[in-house]
Amino acid sequence: MPDAHILDLDLTISPDLVQVASDDMAHVFDYDPLIAAIAAIARSRKFETQEYLMTLIAQACSAYREITAAEICLTKSPVLAGTGSLGVRLTLGAEDLAALRCAAT
Repeated sequence: MPDAHILDLDLTISPDLVQVASDDMAHVFDYDPLIAAIAAIARSRKFETQEYLMTLIAQACSAYREITAAEICLTKSPVLAGTGSLGVRLTLGAEDLAALRCAAT
């Protein structure tokens, strides 16, 4: 049974939401609602597979049109006799996120 799961999430968003003229949250993508959604997913139940948890995280990312691509890596440890780690990586492009958005409607 793993002691820890580590999420590494890389998002691609519009440069207009990164290269901003002032230090004002109104001009950037607010990650807080996404982080809250992912935390709620993680607390919702015990997951048998990393893949299903990653699917739900991908769906959460697709809820934000500002996100045009995502790379999700979920790693658990230990995996064997108290040592090692094992991770699964999912890379989603714009078409993948669009398909998830369509499936959600």
